[in-house]
Amino acid sequence: MSDNKTKPADPGPLNRRRFVQGLASVTCGTAGIVRAASLPATTGQLEPNGALVSLVVAPMSVNVTGRSRIASAANGSVPGPCLRLRQGDVLTARVTNRLAEATSIHWHGIRLPSDQDGVPGLSFRGIAPGATFSYQFPITQSGTYWYHGHSGMQEQTGLYGPLILVPRDPEPYRYDRDYVVMLSDWTDEDPMAVLSNLKQQSDYYDYQRRTLGTFLSDADRLGLRTAVADRRMWDMMRMNPTDLMDVTGATYTFLLNGQPPAANWTALFNEGEKVRLRFINAASMTTFDVRIPGLSMTVVAADGADIEPIEVEEFRMGAAETYDVIVQPRDDSAYTIFAQSFDRSGYARATLATHAGAVAAVPALDPRPLRTMADMGMQKTAAMPAMDMSNMDLSHMNMADMAAMAPMPATVAAPNADGVDPARMRGLPSVDHVATQPLNRLAEAGTGLDGNGRRVLRYSDLRSLEPNAENQPVARDLEFRLTGNMERFVWGFDGKKFSEAGPIRLRLCERVRFVLVNDTMMEHPIHLHGFLFALENGQQGSLPIKHTINVKPNERLSFLFTADTPGNWAFHCHLMLHMDAGMFRTVVVA
Repeated sequence: MSDNKTKPADPGPLNRRRFVQGLASVTCGTAGIVRAASLPATTGQLEPNGALVSLVVAPMSVNVTGRSRIASAANGSVPGPCLRLRQGDVLTARVTNRLAEATSIHWHGIRLPSDQDGVPGLSFRGIAPGATFSYQFPITQSGTYWYHGHSGMQEQTGLYGPLILVPRDPEPYRYDRDYVVMLSDWTDEDPMAVLSNLKQQSDYYDYQRRTLGTFLSDADRLGLRTAVADRRMWDMMRMNPTDLMDVTGATYTFLLNGQPPAANWTALFNEGEKVRLRFINAASMTTFDVRIPGLSMTVVAADGADIEPIEVEEFRMGAAETYDVIVQPRDDSAYTIFAQSFDRSGYARATLATHAGAVAAVPALDPRPLRTMADMGMQKTAAMPAMDMSNMDLSHMNMADMAAMAPMPATVAAPNADGVDPARMRGLPSVDHVATQPLNRLAEAGTGLDGNGRRVLRYSDLRSLEPNAENQPVARDLEFRLTGNMERFVWGFDGKKFSEAGPIRLRLCERVRFVLVNDTMMEHPIHLHGFLFALENGQQGSLPIKHTINVKPNERLSFLFTADTPGNWAFHCHLMLHMDAGMFRTVVVA
């Protein structure tokens, strides 16, 4: 294990290539993983005995990178078995814990009673070592979902699996084959050591920081004075524009259905068939950009809910999101399913082909994207002209001072859900930036995707297939600021860690609007347990229904839901280490 006090030596290109070259070991149960993670719909493989499921959570030896490590596995598989259930069933899931610590299963995106949601200390006690707990709840939904551990770091060590809910009525689209494509990230390090490393040095895993060479390129492209001003600005903020993901390919191997890239997991089809691919981002800390070179993808569902079909060439997946796409290969060629990490430090991949063993070309990683002043709210808009920083004296300024240089918006935001004026959060040790003019960025694909020449999915494109009512009166608007201090690696809502914040109290059956404002320079996939919400993306009358929304830096967005199920519910960032470091709140509905 590396010394936590110092950054490890750069592994260099040969060792870094391990995440491309690694092969799943026999001890990882490769064949079992493939069977568990890819179930063609034509086989009709629903759970036996209606909706009775047994899961055993136990340690298991795995070898992803050439070194044996211990995973937290469900039924001897990483990912865990694919559970296919019918809408209208009542699920009984008996979960037995054979780990040395307590465990749990959270049913992500599922409407259910609070005490079945699977969050220890919030909705139930957890499952002690040696104990069995039976979850039981009705399946009222259909679509692509997933389950995962909600105890300690077990999600990072392999406790996750697909949950496919077969609809009662015929689906509005046709396909011949049906595959789960579950993306995830794996590290040989102890996840607690990863968190400790970030606490001591927030860019510990950022091996792509700018160098003298990139400065000379910037000076040639932008001019010396502008390049110097840009570097000084970032230096004063104690941040790097390359700091896109806290944990990168420096330690992560990116997996698809439990297998590293060289394993070449393959989905088979016959020429002329339509293939449904159910993408699930089960990663703990990774955002993926997904495409299939040579094929268009028709997106038909987001977070389990049907949408009006959209033809795209690429889409971004925040942690915990799901997208269903349908593709129709033109011939019997092989195609690469390519999922590159947001920071371009690695990728997961598979093959879509007519026969086993086929291989398609793997595209090169896209150029590494960079954060911009727009991510800080220093963008050029009609209300705020771009700032000329070339002649500014930045030597005495900190990040809060720089943010304050931008003029305040014409209308000052109301206090947030805790009654805290956002302007007063400046100077808090857990807040290193407050967005003064957050934007509606739903029509942006995101950093590294906008302007890349491909047709990329945007949140503003999503339109529910079923019209939904928007005329219900909204009782309250509650605003939440997504805050953090990168240098301290502290995250929270409204400048408070979970340990410092009280519950968010909602009245039973109250219709509420949650407003999210991202004051940080990182994307945050925000998940609300127990409810599905309507994203206010401008698609009047057909707002898309989601359970997780990836909020961009300097973005302001909102969603609606009715608090119609009593109990204690988790509300948190789905980047596991952000949640663990404080970006978590309890919603109490009574």
